[in-house]
Amino acid sequence: MTHPIRVGIGGWTYEPWRGVFYPDKLSQKKELEFASRALTSIEINGTYYSGFKIDTWMKWKDETPDGFVFSVKASRFCTNRKVLADGADSVARFLDQGLTALGDKLGPINWQFMATKKFDPVDFEGFLKLLPREKDGLRLRHALEVRSPTFDTPQFYDLAAQYGVAIVYAEDDEAPTWPRIDQPTADFTYARLMSSREDVASGMTGAELDAIAARTRAWAERGDVFAYFIAGAKVRNPAAAQALIARLK
Repeated sequence: MTHPIRVGIGGWTYEPWRGVFYPDKLSQKKELEFASRALTSIEINGTYYSGFKIDTWMKWKDETPDGFVFSVKASRFCTNRKVLADGADSVARFLDQGLTALGDKLGPINWQFMATKKFDPVDFEGFLKLLPREKDGLRLRHALEVRSPTFDTPQFYDLAAQYGVAIVYAEDDEAPTWPRIDQPTADFTYARLMSSREDVASGMTGAELDAIAARTRAWAERGDVFAYFIAGAKVRNPAAAQALIARLK
């Protein structure tokens, strides 16, 4: 059985996309409506910096088509702390802001950690115990984006698998020390692809996109896939996402 593959970008507001991805005369208020019909998922990045009111979450749900799914980047106040297990209040505050108003358009939550955060099995398990598996009747799927090579160890893989959370596959040619972990620790895969280039109209060459398509198809054999073109040559990321979607059809 092959599971759904959703492909997108990080956020939808970026001025250089005007005339490249968005039509020149498109109203800024209609950017999400446009992007959600050109792509199959978007990672909401603004939630890393601040919370949003429930009316905003409901608006995002209403502006996107059936079948579209958002992923949500968790608040930095949950992950940028010395003792992760002490963040219960921050985790609750993030989850209580209204994101479940997305309903079936709520995809995984990405908990991103800085490269300075090293693997401490006791503290990390304490953090994982703070992450609920459901809220307001909705299943919550969690993904961990780690950037220290200390996480590239079977002990971390086993811990993630024990709690059913995904380890984000992060690919960035400009950050060679970041671990590229491809481990089936959950029933879905979360990938952040950060190697697009501005000198290629589609962000990546055909051969590179073919390789990513093959990898995502393999991931889809084991569960749902969420793949985002983020960072790199940001102006090219929508084109790269659209090119990958076309290859996967």
